[in-house]
Amino acid sequence: MEYYYSNKEETPIAKDITSLKLKVCGMNKNTTEVAALKPDYLGFIFWKPSKRYFEGKMPSIPHRIKKVGVFVDSSILEIAEKVKTYGLLLVQLHGKETPAFCDELKKAIPQLKIIKVFSIKDDFDFKQLKHFEDVCDYYLFDTKGKLPGGNGYVFNWEVLKKYPSTKPYFLSGGIGLEEIDSIKDFIKRPESKYCEVIDVNSKFEDEPGLKNVEKLRRFKELLTDNRQLKTDN
Repeated sequence: MEYYYSNKEETPIAKDITSLKLKVCGMNKNTTEVAALKPDYLGFIFWKPSKRYFEGKMPSIPHRIKKVGVFVDSSILEIAEKVKTYGLLLVQLHGKETPAFCDELKKAIPQLKIIKVFSIKDDFDFKQLKHFEDVCDYYLFDTKGKLPGGNGYVFNWEVLKKYPSTKPYFLSGGIGLEEIDSIKDFIKRPESKYCEVIDVNSKFEDEPGLKNVEKLRRFKELLTDNRQLKTDN
């Protein structure tokens, strides 16, 4: 397996489940309650066609929780305005943004971390990642669907066996409480080595933008409970 950051082959080692971080995306109607659960990231969607489109005043959020702005083919000017207004530390690019665009954005806002999203259905050509290696900080793998995110379906994680990079990535796409066992199995496999964040959204909603706090609390407990996730049934 070729690794873009290395001149020699590397044998991936399965990561420790306790190192996984949690991102809750599509925040809107009960942000303060979700923030009280202390996830690592909260995602706010700035794509107007989305039912979870965020506008208005940002609630007070502890600084340790990183705010992520989700954009779809927005201009650098628009992204810069949202970063300044809402104190975003990361941007998640869900559209057809090119490596050149990512490079320009990084030069315009050097402190900003860039997450480039790639959608997967049954297979994926990982060769296209090579062009983004030097211009983004993370990848995010989501399920390919009608919408740029929030489709509620899980893609086949077996595809990630072909992951050729050493760049950390977010795992997204229809993840809910019922995926805990799948995460437990996945995290034991070599392809999970660079999976840094589990990203959840629609499976934890009572309606678009309104998160079910109790379900999220349970998921976070299971995700961070090393005994429950690493012990075989």
